Amino acid sequence: MFSFPVHHTFGPHATLSYTLRSLGLLFQPWKWRNGNEREHLRKALQQSFHGDVFLFSSGREALAALFRAIQLRSDEEVILQAYTCVVVPNAVHAYGGVPIYADVDGDTLNLDCADVERKITTRTRAIIAQHTFGIPANLPRLRKLCDERGILLIEDCAHVLPDDSASPIARTGDFSILSFGRDKAISGVAGGAVISRKSDVSNALKNAEDHAGELPRSVIARYLLYPRIYFKTRVLYVIGLGRACLALCKKLHLLIPIVTPEEKKGNMILRMRKLPNACAALALHSFERLPMINAHRRNLTRFYIEECTKHGWNVIPGVTEHLALQKFPLFFPNADRLRELLKRENIYLEDGWTGCVICPRGTATETLGYSPGIGPKAEGMCEKILSLPTHPTMSMKQAKRLVTALNDLTAKC
Repeated sequence: MFSFPVHHTFGPHATLSYTLRSLGLLFQPWKWRNGNEREHLRKALQQSFHGDVFLFSSGREALAALFRAIQLRSDEEVILQAYTCVVVPNAVHAYGGVPIYADVDGDTLNLDCADVERKITTRTRAIIAQHTFGIPANLPRLRKLCDERGILLIEDCAHVLPDDSASPIARTGDFSILSFGRDKAISGVAGGAVISRKSDVSNALKNAEDHAGELPRSVIARYLLYPRIYFKTRVLYVIGLGRACLALCKKLHLLIPIVTPEEKKGNMILRMRKLPNACAALALHSFERLPMINAHRRNLTRFYIEECTKHGWNVIPGVTEHLALQKFPLFFPNADRLRELLKRENIYLEDGWTGCVICPRGTATETLGYSPGIGPKAEGMCEKILSLPTHPTMSMKQAKRLVTALNDLTAKC
């Protein structure tokens, strides 16, 4: 019997309202590159996070633009965590910097502050605090450390944006990086931003955005088609045709990969592009619904915590019921095997954050300066992690089906 797929990546933000918004924009090509929505998004982010906002066509470009704005030198080091996405060290490398990997804290999946302190040298220019899956990094300790050493603190907020004005997330760092990718805290299908709280760097970032190029219209069109493709594909999975539909879309090059083969090799093209107005409109649509999106994520987080208690699955201390998690991390010694078996139940939990310390799998880690043994906790954790979805199109009914299937499999394996 077929059913809607449980997933991390099949259009996680493609709700009905989001899909209709993207279709409306698709038929208004004069709004693809320019329009009022981009400035409305900038103003909304400035008001919420109290900094100067600069918009680019991706989060990785936003991070690279920041490194250029601070004039990162070839001998300067940027500390980041071992469990991260390839686009982060790529951006460091793109401007000649040296990524230095600190291990993770097993309680939070974020930077181990003690290891960060050990890794600081006279060449350390910045520390990137990644709020992994929406679990807050230790911002008070990192802020104090940076202030004492004269180091810049950059928050990576791709996985979380708070709807609480009292939250320190996205408000503590000298800079915050936002991503509007298809599975992030909010989504424009593509896009990203830098929030700057340093006026001299803001001037350089404004210059970078003003002189950025435009994305080709063909690329913008494919971004706008993305929600429609996945909205329809989820329905086709019910009658067993979803996989064939996705295969056809990929063959026709209608789907743009999140990470390119060249990026997995450690290469990033140094090219800044403006955030298309159409993508800004979708990101603004998400941002205006952030309280509702985060409430949905909190409900699923609470449900998963209750079920973990019931089934005896360990929840790491950093995961609490008030968090709006981007995904809910669990750990099993046979995580890869469980993912394979769950596919038979139309449950797809491969999210790119498994089996590798620099994600996704197949990334040339040594090219990016990572050698085995640098982050032993991260290396052990990434082999056992199995994350559960909390995104806007994940229903409570699907969550219950997922937990039931997972419990049956863990009892057998």
